[in-house]
Amino acid sequence: MHQKPARVRIVDAAYELMLSIGLARATTKEIAKAADCSEAALYKYFANKEELFVTVLSERLPKLGPLLTELSKEPGEKSVEENLTEIAREAALFYEQTFPMAASLYAEPQLKRRHEEALREMGAGPHRPIQGLDAYLRSERDAGRISRDADTYAAASLLLGACAQRAFAYDMAPGRKPPQPLDEFAAGLARTLLTGIA
Repeated sequence: MHQKPARVRIVDAAYELMLSIGLARATTKEIAKAADCSEAALYKYFANKEELFVTVLSERLPKLGPLLTELSKEPGEKSVEENLTEIAREAALFYEQTFPMAASLYAEPQLKRRHEEALREMGAGPHRPIQGLDAYLRSERDAGRISRDADTYAAASLLLGACAQRAFAYDMAPGRKPPQPLDEFAAGLARTLLTGIA
């Protein structure tokens, strides 16, 4: 049987462990063990756990960041509502997976501070999607497809906040199931937000 390359095994193991036991408890030692390699091999590919976390976000989770970057450069052929629906859908999926990973950090303030400092040094962090969506909405405002006086930062915060809240609220709810299917939620959120900024 052909084994996957070490880097792929490490990212796969990190994703599985961060999702199942949380970022705080997923140590590099545990990740290396799950990837069937040494901890030294892990550090050959990743400087620290935070770099590995950012890699997991970009390579294993819904592609929210790339979607926002692409749309802010070129909104494309779709309507603003269609773009916002796609963003809301990807954001809801993204937060659904990142919430269980990152929630464990809040129980360990020192680890959370270290994690935040490392993310800042890498130019990453939870503020980046808001900045990306704000940039997209500003491009739509400049193109005249939304109101000239639309508060794009507030709109970005509302849409992404709703997606993050959906992940938080229904992760703890009985049955862990939101009342609306994802596509219906995303479309309704986009339509409602657009009513305020159109």
